Amino acid sequence: MKDDLRIVSLIPSGTEILAELGLTDKIVGRSHECDYPPEVQNLPVCTQARLNTNAHSGEIHSEVNKLLQNALSIYQIKTDVLEKLHPTHIVTQDQCDVCAVSFNDVEKAVANLTNNTPKIISLQPNVLKDVWSDIERVAHVFDVDSLSCIENLEARVKIVQQRTKGLSATEALPNVACIEWTDPLMIAANWIPELVELAGGKPLFGITGQDSTQLKWESLITSNPDIIIFMPCGFDLNRTRTEAQLLTNRPEWQKLRSTKSGRVYITDGNAYFNRPGPRLVESLEVMAEILHPEIFEYGYKGKAWDIL
Repeated sequence: MKDDLRIVSLIPSGTEILAELGLTDKIVGRSHECDYPPEVQNLPVCTQARLNTNAHSGEIHSEVNKLLQNALSIYQIKTDVLEKLHPTHIVTQDQCDVCAVSFNDVEKAVANLTNNTPKIISLQPNVLKDVWSDIERVAHVFDVDSLSCIENLEARVKIVQQRTKGLSATEALPNVACIEWTDPLMIAANWIPELVELAGGKPLFGITGQDSTQLKWESLITSNPDIIIFMPCGFDLNRTRTEAQLLTNRPEWQKLRSTKSGRVYITDGNAYFNRPGPRLVESLEVMAEILHPEIFEYGYKGKAWDIL
């Protein structure tokens, strides 16, 4: 079966799961956002966005709402490319219509293929445990071993967890606000509060396993977090730095505890926190390094995160 595999991945986290399972050479097509591991970047691109992703966050949000209100998808599938690739399997997601092509669009695209009918594998993770389950499920479909992969990921999580376990007994854990979008202001949820807790912090606003929600500016100011971390969905480190200025230029920002103590951070949310795949473990290590530099030094600073 493995020799006949032709996999198209339409979600970055799916691509990274396939790579972690040793199936990179079986991927024949990707989404426009799949960029890791680097060797997939030369593969045919099967999706494109219907909006300008280089616009400011407020413009992107407005355009997304317009598309959704008109019952249009934010992304479209290049069915002509898909047709030529003759995929045996398509990996997609059913977790967020803003993050990648919708499951319904994939089903429609597959129904219109004339040459073959690939099997659709849809991921829907909300917490870390779901990511492990997705890895197991993908491994089962392709008849490869996932045990060593998951054991390694869980071991790295346990290292962080054990090293932060006694902190609450000796000191107050920092209150952490993780910002997923700046205009409008949105707080990160799903697996992010879980990562904060594992890394030795108290997540503000976001609830583990639930969708990210909008937050009033006044609520952020009133909560006065010990630490603020920017992790806008789809933005790298440099772009996050630019977008963060939308908030940091406001006069109230200078009065915040996190600003005064120099504990406002930017991250590469696109490569790490926003992708529910194997690199969420690296995201946890990044989070631990930010929250407790006195304990953790993985070497991610400057690459995955920085001080604003």
